[in-house]
Amino acid sequence: MAEVTETVLADGLKRIQADILAAFDELLPVPADPRAQLFEAMRYAAMGGGKRVRPLLLAAVAEMYGVDREAAVRAGVAIESVHVYSLIHDDLPCMDNDDLRHGKPTVHKQWDEATAVLAGDSLHCFAFEVLADPVMSGDPFVRAELIQVLATAAGSHGMAGGQMMDIVAESSTFDLQTVTRLQQLKTGALLAASVEMGAVLGKVPHEGRKHLRAYARDIGLAFQIADDLLDHEGDEEAAGKALRKDADKGKETFVSLLGADRAREQARMLVDQAIGHLAQHGKEADLLRELARFIVERSH
Repeated sequence: MAEVTETVLADGLKRIQADILAAFDELLPVPADPRAQLFEAMRYAAMGGGKRVRPLLLAAVAEMYGVDREAAVRAGVAIESVHVYSLIHDDLPCMDNDDLRHGKPTVHKQWDEATAVLAGDSLHCFAFEVLADPVMSGDPFVRAELIQVLATAAGSHGMAGGQMMDIVAESSTFDLQTVTRLQQLKTGALLAASVEMGAVLGKVPHEGRKHLRAYARDIGLAFQIADDLLDHEGDEEAAGKALRKDADKGKETFVSLLGADRAREQARMLVDQAIGHLAQHGKEADLLRELARFIVERSH
C-alpha cells in the first residue's frame, strides 16, 4: 500500500510542477522593451524551483470535486505567485538578508534590490490579475471568492501579519502560544488558502468545508514544525538555503520551546489528526493524505 500511495504523491508532484512551470512560461512572456529585466526576474523566481506544495494542495482538493484541471492550475499559479513574491521580499537585506534560494542566488543578488522589490510587487499583482480574468471561471462569484480568500491569506490577517510578528520576535521572547499564532499566519495561512481555493472552485458550500479547514490547519502547523526541525538538524546544501538563522537571532521556535523529540512527535500527531479529518472521503483523498505525510518526512 505504501508503494502505491508514494507513487500517487510522486506522480502528483511531478505533474503539478510541470503544469505550473508551463503556465508561468505561457503567462509571463518577456517583452521586447525596457521592462524585460523585470519579467526575467519574475520568471527566474517563479520558474526556478520549489516543491509546488501549495498548487498541489489546491489541485488535489479541486480534483476531488470534479474541477477542470486547467482552472486548478491557473488558481495554483496565483497562489504560487504570492508565495514566490513573499520569498523574494523575505530574502531582501531589510528582511532575512539571504543570498541563496533553491540553491541559486536570490533575486537581489542576481540583479539588484530595486529589481527584486519590483519583481515581488509584480508577482503579487499578477496573482490577482490571474484570478480576476474571466478565463479563470465563468462564474464571477467564484472569481470574487478566490480573490477574497487569497487576499486575506496574504495580507495583515495572514502571511504579512505573521512576517511582522517574526520581525518582532527578534527583540521579544515569545511563548508557545504566540509562536503557534505567528506560524499559523506566516506559513499556515497560504497553505489553508490553497485548500480553501480548491473547495471554492469546486463550489463546495462554506459549511461543507469545515473538515478541509481542519485538515489545512493541522498540516500548516506540521509543515512549520518540520521546517524548524530541518533548520535545526538539516543540511544547507540539501536545503539550498542558509539554515540555523532563527537560533542565531535568538528567536523562539517549536524546536527551541519543545525540544527536537517533542516537536517531531507533535508534528506526527498533527499529521495523523489531519488525515483523520478526511475520513468522509475515499480513495479520491489519497493524494491529500500522502501530502500530509510528506510534509513531515521531507528532507528539504
